[in-house]
Amino acid sequence: MIRPRLKEIFKKSFNYIIGLFSNDMGIDLGTATTLVYVKGEGVVLCEPSVVAIKRGTSIVRAVGDEAKRMLGRTPGNIVAIRPMKDGVIADFEITEAMLRHFIKKVHHRKVLVRPRIVIAIPSGITEVEKRAVKDSAERAGAREVKLIEEPMAASIGVGLPINEPMGNMIIDIGGGTTELAVISLSGVVFSKSIRIGGDELDEAIIEYLKKTYNVMIGERTAEEIKIRIGSAYPLEEEMNMEVKGRDLITGLPKAVILTSEEVREALQEPLRAILEITKISLERTPPELAADLIEHGIVMAGGGALLRGIDKLISEETGLPVHIADDPITAVVRGTGEVLDQVRYLDDVTVSIKSEIQT
Repeated sequence: MIRPRLKEIFKKSFNYIIGLFSNDMGIDLGTATTLVYVKGEGVVLCEPSVVAIKRGTSIVRAVGDEAKRMLGRTPGNIVAIRPMKDGVIADFEITEAMLRHFIKKVHHRKVLVRPRIVIAIPSGITEVEKRAVKDSAERAGAREVKLIEEPMAASIGVGLPINEPMGNMIIDIGGGTTELAVISLSGVVFSKSIRIGGDELDEAIIEYLKKTYNVMIGERTAEEIKIRIGSAYPLEEEMNMEVKGRDLITGLPKAVILTSEEVREALQEPLRAILEITKISLERTPPELAADLIEHGIVMAGGGALLRGIDKLISEETGLPVHIADDPITAVVRGTGEVLDQVRYLDDVTVSIKSEIQT
């Protein structure tokens, strides 16, 4: 009995000593992008959630920006993959390697690094998926892991008065999920999560070009189209761009001119799904909190909030004012950082994992 107890005391002491040399971190482990906040420094890393590995093995060749440049351009013995899918871990081992790389990178490649980490997770994931995130971070070197739901982190990050007895509504459109929540008194009154985000917008553009022009393009090209001429609402001055891809009939390279009106048409289906959950959330919001939203409106965060006119579209459909957060891409990770900086937040807003997970 004494030996296990001594072992546990030694382990806690060791973790405490190592923790003195490690800065606590907040991580937005996104489908498309991973952002890292280091306590006392701010947002120090924003890189694609992409890992290049040697085919048939788990040997990592590149991570982040370097790996993304390889997407669609790798030789036969290297494959560039995204270990996160729809906001959750699709490849446990590769996610762990990616986390370890980012932790060492922000700590300047130090070996004895065991930070406390707050990780933002989608509100709709299962207990098993929560456990996978926690285990990956611990195996990557964290001494303690806390989980926080993305809409709560985003609300804190954009500065909403979540402690007040009033309704606050946030829509966070990430790469793999769209998170929506109504928050009051540091608690989530109602939340909804769908596995539709920036990736589905890109996929909709790819499908449109296949059906309309018989042209196949890659993920990077679709993302570039979305950023350069994509919109959710008619523009004052419509745009166009030349798109290069492969002709599905001849197999030869082909270029077409794509307009912003066409891109808007391509994006209708995923945008309709986001509008639908927004309306459902408003219908299920208690009347007193719904009345608050008439005055304060809806705040949008996440990379998807940068799609031109998406605030106008949601405002027109709901009749509520819609505001885009300052620097919406970093809203979630700034929220995790705020939780680290203000310890009082830790127990109030982080989520627990049930121990009795069914196998």
